[in-house]
Amino acid sequence: MQISVKTHARTEMIEITSQVRRVAEESGIKNGLVHVFSLHTTGAVTINENADPDVEQDILSTINRVIPWDDHFKHLEGNSAAHIKVSLFGPSELIALEEGSLVLGTWQGIFFCEFDGPRNRQVNVKILADL
Repeated sequence: MQISVKTHARTEMIEITSQVRRVAEESGIKNGLVHVFSLHTTGAVTINENADPDVEQDILSTINRVIPWDDHFKHLEGNSAAHIKVSLFGPSELIALEEGSLVLGTWQGIFFCEFDGPRNRQVNVKILADL
């Protein structure tokens, strides 16, 4: 199943935990794995703290400082910084599903990371049942 994510800035982290949780619940599968995958080369998926929004801002300000948007890249489309950031973060996460619940720590959330926005994005969520 795919979930839609609308982004509003060039770089941004949007929590998608509730949408992923809903897909898992609607699947009816109680135990297995949940694969969350970005369908974009300039958008990533990560798990991090969801209690303090300053963490998101710290992550984004650091990655933007380490990989600046305009650093004389050769890619003609002009978004090489976004491609590099996704390669570092990764396009997907795999989360255990136990008794119908995502296995996440107290402060953990699932985030779509936008690195070339704003855009309308799609994230694929696949539930793999235990055998």
